[in-house]
Amino acid sequence: MTGASHPDVAVELSVVIPAYNEEDNLVPLLDQLMPVLSSLGRSYEVLLVDDGSTDHTAAVMTRLQEQYPSVRVIRHRGNHGLSAALDTGFKNVRGTIVASLDADLQNDPADLPLLLSKLDEADVAIGWRHERNDPFVKRMSSKIANGIRNRVTHEQIHDTGCTLKVYRREYLDKLKMFNGLHRFLPTLLKMEGARVLQVKVRHHPRLHGEAKYHLTNRLLGPFLDLFAVRWMQSRHLSPQWDEIPRTGDTLQTTDC
Repeated sequence: MTGASHPDVAVELSVVIPAYNEEDNLVPLLDQLMPVLSSLGRSYEVLLVDDGSTDHTAAVMTRLQEQYPSVRVIRHRGNHGLSAALDTGFKNVRGTIVASLDADLQNDPADLPLLLSKLDEADVAIGWRHERNDPFVKRMSSKIANGIRNRVTHEQIHDTGCTLKVYRREYLDKLKMFNGLHRFLPTLLKMEGARVLQVKVRHHPRLHGEAKYHLTNRLLGPFLDLFAVRWMQSRHLSPQWDEIPRTGDTLQTTDC
C-alpha cells in the first residue's frame, strides 16, 4: 500500500527523514525503504526534511517527490540542526505511528518492521547500534558521552544518538523541542509517560558525504543541554491525585 499524496488524508505510518547535504544518499535510501514500507500492509507517507542543504539535496528530493506519490518534501530556509529538522517533521506528520531514520544510509530500513512490532509492548522503540561502523574516535566519544548522560539523568540508554526510532504519535505531540534535545528524546518521552524499549539494530558505514557531528560539536553544547534536561527532570510535574467522592460515590484515583 502506498501513502496518500493528498495533504488532508490520514495515514497509519509516517517516516521522517531529516537531511543536510545528503544528495548522494537519498536515492539509494528510498530504493531500500520503499519495498520495506510496501511490505507492511499499512498506508504510509515519507517526509523528507531538507535542513537548508547547500548541495543538490533539494533537487534530488523534488525528483523523488515526483517519482513517489507517498513522498512529501519540506525545506528549511536555513540550516537549523537535527533537532529542528526532526521537530518540523514531527509537526507535519499525518500518521498515528511515526518513524525516523537518518538519510546517510547508516540506519537500515529493513529494521523498521522489527521496531514497529515492539509497539505491542511499548510506546516508543529506539534503535541501539550495538555494533557501530564508525571511526574509533567517534565510537569512543559516543560511549563516553552516553555514559555521562546516563549518570546525570539516571538513565540506562545504550545509544541516544541513533535516529532510527518509532513512536506513538500522541507522545511526540506532547514534546517541546529545543536545539540539541534530539539526544535526549528517550528521556523526554519517558517524562511524558511513554514506555521506551531499546532494540538492537544494524549499523552501516557511511559511503557518501560527510558526518555532521565530530568531537568539537559533541562537547560544550551537549554538555550544557545535559544539565538543562536534568533540571527539567527535577522540575517535572507528575503528581498522583485522588478525587474525594461524595458519600456513596466510587473513589477515583489517577496518576498524572
